[in-house]
Amino acid sequence: MNSGFFFALLLTGSALAADFDLLITNAQIADGGGGPIAHGSIAVKAGRIVAVGQVEGSADTVIDAGGKVAAPGFIDVHTHSEDICLIPAAENFLRMGVTTIITGNCGHSRTDVAKFFQEIEESKVALNVATLIGHGSVREQGMGGSFIRAPNEEQLATMKGLVDQAMKDGAVGLSTGLIYVPGSFAKTDELVALAKVAAAHDGIYVSHMRYETVRIFEALDEIIRIAKEAKIRAEVSHIKLSGPTAWGKAKEVLSVLDKACADGLKITQDQYAYTASSTGLRQTLPDSALEGEPADFVARIADPQKKAAIIASMAKMRDRQGRKDYGYAVIARCKADPSLNGKTIPEVAKTRRGADTLDDQIEVILEIEAQGGASAIFHGMNEDDLQTFLKHPLTMVASDGGPRRLGEDVPHPRSYGNNARALGRYVRELKLLTLPEAVRRMTSLPAQTFHLKDRGMIQVGAHADIVIFDPAKVTDPSAFSDPHHYAEGFEHVIVNGGITIRDGKLTEMRSGGPLRMGH
Repeated sequence: MNSGFFFALLLTGSALAADFDLLITNAQIADGGGGPIAHGSIAVKAGRIVAVGQVEGSADTVIDAGGKVAAPGFIDVHTHSEDICLIPAAENFLRMGVTTIITGNCGHSRTDVAKFFQEIEESKVALNVATLIGHGSVREQGMGGSFIRAPNEEQLATMKGLVDQAMKDGAVGLSTGLIYVPGSFAKTDELVALAKVAAAHDGIYVSHMRYETVRIFEALDEIIRIAKEAKIRAEVSHIKLSGPTAWGKAKEVLSVLDKACADGLKITQDQYAYTASSTGLRQTLPDSALEGEPADFVARIADPQKKAAIIASMAKMRDRQGRKDYGYAVIARCKADPSLNGKTIPEVAKTRRGADTLDDQIEVILEIEAQGGASAIFHGMNEDDLQTFLKHPLTMVASDGGPRRLGEDVPHPRSYGNNARALGRYVRELKLLTLPEAVRRMTSLPAQTFHLKDRGMIQVGAHADIVIFDPAKVTDPSAFSDPHHYAEGFEHVIVNGGITIRDGKLTEMRSGGPLRMGH
């Protein structure tokens, strides 16, 4: 081949090279900032957005949005996804437009963050995954198995070291679960000390607060104190009011948070779009009953005096919440007896004991915990409070869910439908939020709050996390009684420039990975 012909061939090849890897045309762009929607195109090259608006040029792949909405990929700041490597496609998240998740919430996380991130890379996870370092998990390692006490100097130093290393490895902050053992036994001074370590790395303090009942104002005082003394940004996890005695206090709660922000603190909150929560059934039991190993619990309920004390504490807990029985609790997953999944506690009592009296309900709760426990759904919130919290400009939309396998157990529908429900019910139907404002709560607000660099906006230089959906068709067919249905209306989902959902179908693309602090 002569040199002239070869040079001409190079010129031809260069001339034919596309300007962009991906070009999205004919889109209604909700850029994540909350402003008006604008018609235009979005160009992507090497995983980044390189042009927005009236874009000229060719692309290897072109998606005609058909006048549908193109928004930044949704960022779910509150998930429990430590098992993400076992379900790396995370289809339930992708199909409701989520491209980034933050795990490690409520005080439970992987403490070996560097190894966790390595596993995410090796598993080719489809989403971007950031993590918090969980105080409860750190406390389990640092306290030597005895939790109803403050740590000694050496133990606190160990816990600080674990938080420090996690932050160095890329965790975005520290989380607490102060209704869960062992976090529930921690005093505020301990939390401040550990929050200061996270603050030194520009981390955030994220808390499932000590109370979400009528005592919520005590819990708010604590999170405000921690934010102030540790000089750290703070986030109230899944803000809610649990139990009839607490209902109707949403405006008072927000007033306390607004005052804290006016005083110079940075405190935000997240929320899922349902009036039911989901956690371990053991949360109906007093913390003192759960300290130690499972065998310790079995021994306690075998002792008539100790069992009576546990039952008396359960009665006080019901009284504080305004509950007469446990009809509001539904088993989501019982490993020891899957036949219980989907049944209320009275139904379980009727099945196992032949009667559904309060005494029988208590006995089956104790029995289930002794057999290894169960997760449950708790119908304990009020729709008016939910809407009041949702309208607040610093409330983010977050699922409190995790990756799901179709047909497995009877989980809370939020893992399948949370973002779709927010857009369908609260934007389209109830008009509680405008579409651009709802998108902001799912994109730029989370990115700014958790310091996720170049995420949450459709703008030049941002990572190309993009979702294209039809706002008239977005819906959440997942229900409490029949949760295993993907959200509908999301036609294309792009993660770091890779198309993971195309024309409503899951592709083989796995373009996510670990998301470290500042990246």
